[in-house]
Amino acid sequence: RGGSTETGQALKYILHKGFPGGRNSSVPEVLIIISDGKSQGSTAMPAMQVKERHITVFAVGIKFPRWEELQVLASEPPERHLLFAGDAEDAANGLYSTLSDPVCTATAPGCKVESHPCERRTLETVKELAGSYVCWKGSKQPNAVQASLCPFTRWKRVLIKHPSRCFRTVCPDPCDSQPCQNGGTCVPEGLDRYHCLCLLGYGGDIHCAAKLSLECGVDLLFLMDSSAGVTLEGFLRFKAFLKRFLQAMVGQDSPVSVGVAQYDDNVKVPIELGQHKDTLSLMRSIDALNFSGGRTLTGRALQYIAQHGFRSSPVFAGVQDDLPRVVVLLTDSKSQDSVAEAAKYVKDQNIFLIGIGSSFMRAELTMVTGNPQQTIVYSDPQDLFNRMPELQRKICSVGNPEGCQAQSLDLAFAVDASSGVGLENFLRLRHFVRSSCLHFIINRDVTQIALVTYGSKAHTVFALDTHTSSSAVLQAIDQVPFLGDSASAGSALLHVHRDVMTVQKGARPGVNKVLVLLTNGGGMQDAAAPAQQLRHNGILVFVVVIGDTDRDTLLRVAGSPSYLVHISSYEDLQYYQGLIIERICEEARSPVNLCKPNPCMNQGVCILGPGSYRCQCHGWEGPHCESRVLRGDSPRSPALPPRSHVQWSPRGLQHLSRALQHSKR
Repeated sequence: RGGSTETGQALKYILHKGFPGGRNSSVPEVLIIISDGKSQGSTAMPAMQVKERHITVFAVGIKFPRWEELQVLASEPPERHLLFAGDAEDAANGLYSTLSDPVCTATAPGCKVESHPCERRTLETVKELAGSYVCWKGSKQPNAVQASLCPFTRWKRVLIKHPSRCFRTVCPDPCDSQPCQNGGTCVPEGLDRYHCLCLLGYGGDIHCAAKLSLECGVDLLFLMDSSAGVTLEGFLRFKAFLKRFLQAMVGQDSPVSVGVAQYDDNVKVPIELGQHKDTLSLMRSIDALNFSGGRTLTGRALQYIAQHGFRSSPVFAGVQDDLPRVVVLLTDSKSQDSVAEAAKYVKDQNIFLIGIGSSFMRAELTMVTGNPQQTIVYSDPQDLFNRMPELQRKICSVGNPEGCQAQSLDLAFAVDASSGVGLENFLRLRHFVRSSCLHFIINRDVTQIALVTYGSKAHTVFALDTHTSSSAVLQAIDQVPFLGDSASAGSALLHVHRDVMTVQKGARPGVNKVLVLLTNGGGMQDAAAPAQQLRHNGILVFVVVIGDTDRDTLLRVAGSPSYLVHISSYEDLQYYQGLIIERICEEARSPVNLCKPNPCMNQGVCILGPGSYRCQCHGWEGPHCESRVLRGDSPRSPALPPRSHVQWSPRGLQHLSRALQHSKR
């Protein structure tokens, strides 16, 4: 409205008129004064009278108010009732936060308004010395005028800082209590809700409990190192891991018999195999285990366990137990005796060994187990607990054939053979592909394997339908050359989409399809789009990257963290083979869309039916539009006669292969 700033007059008006529309005296009365300047009249007396009427006064200064005047206006204590704001919108937000606690109690349940030190600034006019200038003095006395130096002052507007206290509304984060277990990530949803992103192998409930269980029948004995080398802290960590693992994995009806032994200079078996039939009593016995702290004699402990650890329990005395026998060695200290001969003796007794320890124990654990796939290493104490699903898989793989067994699968490897990888590391990648193929039954009905190498361009080493036996595949892998130019993962994925995972190149309709990309992370910039195209066509892209690379780019290519394996060095690649094969085989067991990728050739349209599909052809004919319609023949569309379709089954796939080969002739 303009005019002068008469804050005192406004307060007198409030005192005279009161609060228009006021309901009753029990309702709190709050006066908010918002001002951006100095009042022309006195405010001290009206302000005091307002406060005597028990009216709560909030003084809000906009931009550059007068600090002293606001202090006079505001109620006590001033740090709760005196506010500054850059503009009116800031003032409204600050008032909402501040008023919610002392007046309206409008904060959400569990939230509170708290103060914190801050700094207020006001624009003040101050007098400063500008300098000294020549001036004349003594004019009132005759003949006494003389020159002199006189100080000269000027007025200046400056920002003055005032220590103060500000207020904010603080609400507890629902993730503060760390509700997600087993390495799960808590994602808040509002003030009181959250959800957990669980690691692979967990998700049994909303808090990432282990969803795995030991449903395989084994005699399982844990051999715990309690020597001075692991320290008391390490021993307690092993106990905690053992309790959490058995609580999560062993149920009341589990077919697993569990025992626990510990060793240092001596070996003892405080929990005999099958001694406890319920989890509660087993947990109590584990709690009773004590740290001993002697020498680390792992070799002697292994020999003793092989001889005495698997004696039949009294209930089953005289009954031959033909279940697989498994020893899980938990150690974090290098043995002070020889382990090689003892480990050989254990394996000669048909006992399966699994070793668990920190990363610096990797070499000794591999020597004990005889196979890097039977060792589990952790990078830090918390990482030990993240290895529970891996231990479960290794225990239940005893006595079972590896790989995907009789599950049909079309599997392709795309291997980076660029100069960024180098010849030595390329040979490691080639060996990894070769050893991985040993885990699969390779023929037309079960697993078909293709291999692609790439640098700046992609090359098909052999297609899905090239080799029908393991020996032929392994021989072909041994002959794969190193390319040595720049890398383009995008061109390799595009090549797989167009020239590998197609019916023309041996891909089978109704069979799950997986591509494993082995790379050092170079040349990935153009790979996201073709990877998405592969996934759209029902082909899983599994990315295995070695070395330091940009994780965001890799995630766009893999499509999900579940399909991305990041390995620090080529030497460590062998230790991840079991995990990668397990993930591939999980996909082989998932449902299949018979029309992805499209089995129809020459722009034929795939039409799904119940448990079947058919190809609608234009200018072509045959079950998959593989034969051109000759002149004089009437084109048939759809390609199959009425009520005819391609039925998916192993035999049907064999018939399809012969039909295609016949049509090619």
